[in-house]
Amino acid sequence: MDFSFNAEERAFQQEVRDFIAANLTPDLKRAAALTPSVFYEPDISGPWHRALAAKGWVAPGWPVEAGGPTWTPAQRWIFETECAAAGTPGVSPMGVRMVGPVIIKFGTPEQKAFYLPRILSGEDYWCQGYSEPGSGSDLASLKTRAVRDGDEYVINGTKIWTTHAHYANRMFALVRTGDGGRKQDGISFILIDMKSPGITIRPIITIGGDHEVNQVFFDDVRVPVTNRIGEEGMGWTYGKYLLEFERGGGITSARLRKALGQVVTLAGSDEVGRPIEEASIATRISEIEVDIDALEMTELRIMSALQTGQNPGAVSSMLKLRNSEIKQAITKLGVDVIGYDALVWQPARPLYALNEPTPIAEDELPVVPEYLDGRAYTIFGGTSEVQRDIMAKLMLGL
Repeated sequence: MDFSFNAEERAFQQEVRDFIAANLTPDLKRAAALTPSVFYEPDISGPWHRALAAKGWVAPGWPVEAGGPTWTPAQRWIFETECAAAGTPGVSPMGVRMVGPVIIKFGTPEQKAFYLPRILSGEDYWCQGYSEPGSGSDLASLKTRAVRDGDEYVINGTKIWTTHAHYANRMFALVRTGDGGRKQDGISFILIDMKSPGITIRPIITIGGDHEVNQVFFDDVRVPVTNRIGEEGMGWTYGKYLLEFERGGGITSARLRKALGQVVTLAGSDEVGRPIEEASIATRISEIEVDIDALEMTELRIMSALQTGQNPGAVSSMLKLRNSEIKQAITKLGVDVIGYDALVWQPARPLYALNEPTPIAEDELPVVPEYLDGRAYTIFGGTSEVQRDIMAKLMLGL
């Protein structure tokens, strides 16, 4: 969308562009473009995170007193759209967008003083310990248990689909510390050092060929009680708060628009026969553009709420649902656009490490892995069915 900016906002837009020009190296830009995974590898996201941290721009959703920048919603939108347009890597959301807001809201002064600076600097790399075998959409049925032993909890159990656990040095996890009348009772929110004895990480290779997720096992893992966020047994409340930021704490429309633009470029290429000239392809492009515009307007409203210290609320489920569906529509369109080239499979990972010639153009390499990995968008972070249930109950009152 086109917006009219005032002089101060135009100056900020130029500042963002200058920052990107100074810090986005050609190698980082190429690596970002060739990453089909949901998250960028730390060797890509890390340098970008550190550059943003040095500038004070790494946590735009945080309050100023916690280390966030003094941005207006317009500046936040400018920053996100300029980064997307330039093709910058994304910062891992686990620390900045997910556990960070929970610590800010519910953490003790000691927890804030220790963890928040390490999240901002990138010293800590986080993963999420929510889902378990048999406890995915029905997360409240989780069985990983933490038994108190003096000043420590002893944790036994397993977590699955744990994105980037093989890189993380810290995990935020929901564990069962007691039992109650409801499944949601007796769950606590614990911060775990991934170097603790008794933790085993088993890789899971996705259908797209990427090592993004893992299964993590806990065998008598000892964690200090001081690593618990808030009250014992109240973890379900804190976990739901975190999910609001996971589902609706950022601006995804800008990167969706960038992804669609890349597919449009492919569709207009002679290498794939210019499918953009087909009416069905052109129609699908137009439909996705309209969907992105609608999502963007909703995100702008949420940015205004976040800037005043509010949490996203139930509308985050709508944002997550639409982002997932639009992303899948774009990746499916990409596969259809490249046609027979989609039958070429490149097993090597990461794609950006390839130096030898490939049988298809380099910008086509991530198309099929992105499509395959993107099937998970409507599952992780709460399935689309769960999001519709939340919207029906909390937004429509059904």
